[in-house]
Amino acid sequence: MNSEWSEFLASRAEPVRGAAGIGCALNDLSHYGLIRVTGEDAESFLQGQMTNDMRQVTETHSNLAGWCNAKGRMLAGFRCFRRGEAFYLQTPLENLALVLPRLKLYVLRSQVEISDASDELVRIGCTGACSEALLQPFFDELPQQVNDVRQQDRMTLIRLPGAGPRFEVIGPTDQLLEIWQTAEAQAPRMDEDFWALQEIRAGIPTLFQSTREAFVPQMTNMQLIDGVSFTKGCYPGQEVVARMQYLGKLKRRMYLAHVDTTTLPSPGDELFARGSTSGQGTGKVVDARANNGGYDLLAVIEIASAEEEEVCLGENGPKLEILNLPYRYAE
Repeated sequence: MNSEWSEFLASRAEPVRGAAGIGCALNDLSHYGLIRVTGEDAESFLQGQMTNDMRQVTETHSNLAGWCNAKGRMLAGFRCFRRGEAFYLQTPLENLALVLPRLKLYVLRSQVEISDASDELVRIGCTGACSEALLQPFFDELPQQVNDVRQQDRMTLIRLPGAGPRFEVIGPTDQLLEIWQTAEAQAPRMDEDFWALQEIRAGIPTLFQSTREAFVPQMTNMQLIDGVSFTKGCYPGQEVVARMQYLGKLKRRMYLAHVDTTTLPSPGDELFARGSTSGQGTGKVVDARANNGGYDLLAVIEIASAEEEEVCLGENGPKLEILNLPYRYAE
């Protein structure tokens, strides 16, 4: 986080915690890192690395994408967008230490520069019924469809999936300061758990170091949320991902669930099928946040076990209540 933005936030009200049901909110998104990719070959380079079609990432459209190893297991997931000629990949800040040097290894002779832009641009989130009215004074037009983007006055505005209006604004510190100061009278500042809960409810997987290489993209429903292209051509792990889509049978996929427990489930925590004597895990937690006296979570679970609704957190832990995602599984 750059020092000017950090000092500004320190002068404002502390984030509100534990208010999952709040209807309007502001979030500082500095817990995400930003990778900037520039150069003559930036688009073709990313096209050969990401699971999604990077030709569709324009100044008016963003997308989700995964980055896989040769076995088709996801190393990281990104929100991808453009500002001018530069591509940006947004992922949890903790992932940058692995992703940046490893991504640079693939540059070879390509005319590409990859850098950490996390401190150069401020990112804020705006959630809830008030968000459109709060942002309208700063943009001539708001994006109407999920993943659409508007660029104005050095600022980038992305409409995100959610039960209600949800946006991310990216831009220089001085302009984001103005938006925040205008909005904070109507929208309380929330902690990062609130933002993570919105991602969970929207069925958007967030990968951390503890779940690196744990899932192929289809296990985290990336093909259902426009995070994978099956027509774009080669990338690391593409043969495995394509084989799973066309020839294989998906045995695990991601579910939205609630669990009543006083202990926060962590990404990578094992799930087990109640009554099973095999001792073999039936799934893993993707991410979890407090809600309604317990925790809402996304988890990759064996389909057969999930359908029996006898999945538990840990071998002898509480049972998960499977909830409806905001999108449907493919038939």
